[in-house]
Amino acid sequence: MSQAPHINSKADLVDYLASGCKPKSAWRVGTEHEKFGFHRANLKPLHYAEKGGIRDILQGLASQFNWQPEYEGEHIIALKREGCSITLEPGGQLELSGAPLENVHQTCTETGVHLKEVKAIAEPLGSAFLGMGFHPSATREDISYMPKGRYKIMSEYMPKVGTLGLDMMKRTCTIQANLDFSSEADMIKKFRVSLALQPLATALFANSPFTEGAGNGFVSYRSQIWTDTDNDRCGTIPFVFDDNMGFERYVDYMLNVPMYFVYRNGQYIDATGHSFKDFMQGKLAVLPGEYPTIKDWEDHLTTAFPEVRLKKFLEMRGADGGPWRRICALPALWVGLLYDQTQLDLAYDLISDWSMEEYELLRSQVPKLGLNTPFRDSNVRELALQMLAMSRKGLEQRAIKSSCGKDESIYLEPLQIIAETDVTPAERKLGKYHGVWDKNIEELFKIYAF
Repeated sequence: MSQAPHINSKADLVDYLASGCKPKSAWRVGTEHEKFGFHRANLKPLHYAEKGGIRDILQGLASQFNWQPEYEGEHIIALKREGCSITLEPGGQLELSGAPLENVHQTCTETGVHLKEVKAIAEPLGSAFLGMGFHPSATREDISYMPKGRYKIMSEYMPKVGTLGLDMMKRTCTIQANLDFSSEADMIKKFRVSLALQPLATALFANSPFTEGAGNGFVSYRSQIWTDTDNDRCGTIPFVFDDNMGFERYVDYMLNVPMYFVYRNGQYIDATGHSFKDFMQGKLAVLPGEYPTIKDWEDHLTTAFPEVRLKKFLEMRGADGGPWRRICALPALWVGLLYDQTQLDLAYDLISDWSMEEYELLRSQVPKLGLNTPFRDSNVRELALQMLAMSRKGLEQRAIKSSCGKDESIYLEPLQIIAETDVTPAERKLGKYHGVWDKNIEELFKIYAF
């Protein structure tokens, strides 16, 4: 196997990000989602090696649906097929990282096929999966770590830098959309718009109101978790709105994000708290005299967790996990807003006079108040309706039709209903919990399992 090229200067890091620029004709959309596995008989989380557990699920998918397994040591820990992958989050959350596809119809089909395959394997094993932002019933102790070296390093480091990092690792699930840019200027505009509007997506997708079987006082507790996970690598990154924002400015940010690990010869080496700058000078304490490769930089980019993350594309990271229809809705929302120039410009105008204080207020209040979060003389619900209207126009302008003759705007319908009724998924579940479920959280698993 050929070794990845070594990094010679900061310019190499900037060039790496800039290499993501591509013409509009080559723009794609990628969708990722995570889900909690559980045993139907007792609703307990799936462990790795037990009967009907995560290992059995992965092996079943590999043998029956032509996925190629990947291993860490003797443990199967991922699957690959046709540009997409199935991976494991620290607590066994099963993640589909979809292929970069041409339109939302394709990514929604991909998600549907995946969920059918997972159900076909899980059902005979007595297992099932649930899409929510935070595990509704399990304690930290109920959930075991997956056998991946990086998670051992992270789990030992997290309590040193925040109080909720282990909850993030074990008990959260998200939906994520990945989108392209054509130039540095295009990246900056999209980054600013999506970062400012991320709390609106958090409100529309709010779906984590329970902790250990009872209400937790939030509509998106998953979003709240990130506020005390690790402030060195999370949050709102206000420099995105500065005049000097660009690829180099983001590189400077990432150079100051402490490292987690270095991967060498199949092993994760603990580099927590160390600097990538030192690594570039051959002064990394755990690998003295060794210099990083571009693969090390790729790995390091995955260890920052802002609400929008830059790689060779932009990742939208503000949404709670949820059902199939909302997995399809997230890429639709952002494609309509960011891939149509008219709507992107309108969205940019909308946020152009927002102050960082206002954005920080949205970020801090939305996890608790959702669509009812006040904003100036209005609230987040009204902003979300504007956002949906812009996205719908952008999708209609793309005019990419399904086999049924419908354009991509059909995937916005679940969000439109949420905004118009002013009831988030979290509030709908809370209503049932205090009503027909008679505070029995087990009903949630029966009704909402994939």
